Amino acid sequence: MTRPVIITCALTGESDTAGKSPHVPITPAEIARDAMAAARAGAAIVHIHVRDPATRRPGRDPALYAEVVERLRAEGCPALINLTAGMGGKLVFGDGDPLDVAPETDLVDGATRLIHVEALRPDICSLDCGSYNSGLGNEVYVSTWPMIREMAARIRELGVKPELEVFDSGHLVSVLALIDAGLVAAPAFVQFGLGLKWGAPSDPRTLLRLRDMLPEGAQWVAFGVGREQMPMAALSTILGGHVRVGLEDNLYRSRGVLASNAELVADAATLIGTLGARVATPDEAREILGIGTDAA
Repeated sequence: MTRPVIITCALTGESDTAGKSPHVPITPAEIARDAMAAARAGAAIVHIHVRDPATRRPGRDPALYAEVVERLRAEGCPALINLTAGMGGKLVFGDGDPLDVAPETDLVDGATRLIHVEALRPDICSLDCGSYNSGLGNEVYVSTWPMIREMAARIRELGVKPELEVFDSGHLVSVLALIDAGLVAAPAFVQFGLGLKWGAPSDPRTLLRLRDMLPEGAQWVAFGVGREQMPMAALSTILGGHVRVGLEDNLYRSRGVLASNAELVADAATLIGTLGARVATPDEAREILGIGTDAA
């Protein structure tokens, strides 16, 4: 039987992409529009960040998340809604004294990172499973073990599926500890973000090593950034994983040709079919990920 492969579309992200492409959605209406288009193109999951419509910069305003989700629910969006819970982890050090924190810092505790998840109860939310150098000067993303454990416990209480984010091999050790502690309902859903500067590289050996560390039955997806987006989608499909594409990670459909989210999803769907698999429907994605079956 042909294997169903879940496509996630990461719509906008938090990087400085809005100034590089007119196709990056900014307002709640634009984000909801792109989510619906991505779902029609084959995305079973839409991953959502929000941005301040005035500044076009990423934000944590629960009202913006609420507007996006309300629009999608009102329009009957078939795709599973996946809200980031990663905002509020940015720590930027000054150039001199490392205790001189720069004003760009946006660092809050785990409970604050989940305020919009608490209010909106999406199908899925992300959970960053470790700290790392972001690749942007003195910026560090902070996710300590107590934060991770606290957030995982609360996410499970809410009945939301955590998408366990792994950007380096040590993060996967945290994932395995969460599973061992009973803080993640089976099947675990793990996402390998590869090729980010100072993180795990986007090569087959790295992905195989990470995949082989997973417990039996875990579901996983690997994604690459920039020009590595489609090659990593192919590799993930071939090795038994799922796929993530979208403007959060890559702005181009081909060299010099800017993409839309729906176009990237359509290209991923074609790729999956070419590789002998098929695109999972949202209902199949729910079944594969065990969403709605956790009795916690």
